Amino acid sequence: MSNNLAAKLRIGTQKAHTSAENVGFMKCFVKGVVDRDCFAKFLSKLYYVYSELEAAIESHKNHPVIGRMYFPQLKRQTALEKDMEFYYGQDWRHLIKPSPATLNYLTRIRQLSAKAPELLLGHAYTRYMGDLSGGQMLQKVAQSVLKLSGYEGTSFYNFEQIPDKKAFKDKYRQGLDALTIDDITVDKIVAEANYAFDLNMQMAEELDSSLMQAIGEVQFSNLTRSHSSGSTEIVAAQ
Repeated sequence: MSNNLAAKLRIGTQKAHTSAENVGFMKCFVKGVVDRDCFAKFLSKLYYVYSELEAAIESHKNHPVIGRMYFPQLKRQTALEKDMEFYYGQDWRHLIKPSPATLNYLTRIRQLSAKAPELLLGHAYTRYMGDLSGGQMLQKVAQSVLKLSGYEGTSFYNFEQIPDKKAFKDKYRQGLDALTIDDITVDKIVAEANYAFDLNMQMAEELDSSLMQAIGEVQFSNLTRSHSSGSTEIVAAQ
């Protein structure tokens, strides 16, 4: 018997998804305007988030909910380490640090890991399903605009162990629907996924001023003036 978690997550996060895409940095990115330094900072934030999230998921892989949705092939930390070395050099660990919004995100992951591990699923769903969907478009934008060769500098988006992304996403959604959880837990996971979108928005918003400096206030304003209905939302629903 299905709990309909996959559909509830998709429908229940649509507004948050659209709001996240309307952050200035993301709107510019989707439209093909991205600065190398800003993109490197963006990936550095994700490095911290995925390191924390994946450590938490790993520590709960025998949990009745997390264990059923444990897919090692999704892990992004190693790929992000490659990207950090590409942008910052071998000494990258000493050249980056988590931003205030990133620290808030890490705190939330630790809180859930300690008290409600099943809600980590809201964060895993938000990040990984986005990376496998709209993230693939963002990779192509970054490769083109920053003139990157192959996957260097965009290893984060390259899921080497998931050749058929659509098939995997279908399998992931089926796994969500097969979880033995009650309606209250379903609602809590959906609420947490919305909070995950909010935390991701806060990290992206920190990059707005840096991008504005890089491309100029006029161009930034022109690119971000209109409200988007959500371009990657359509891809994510597939």
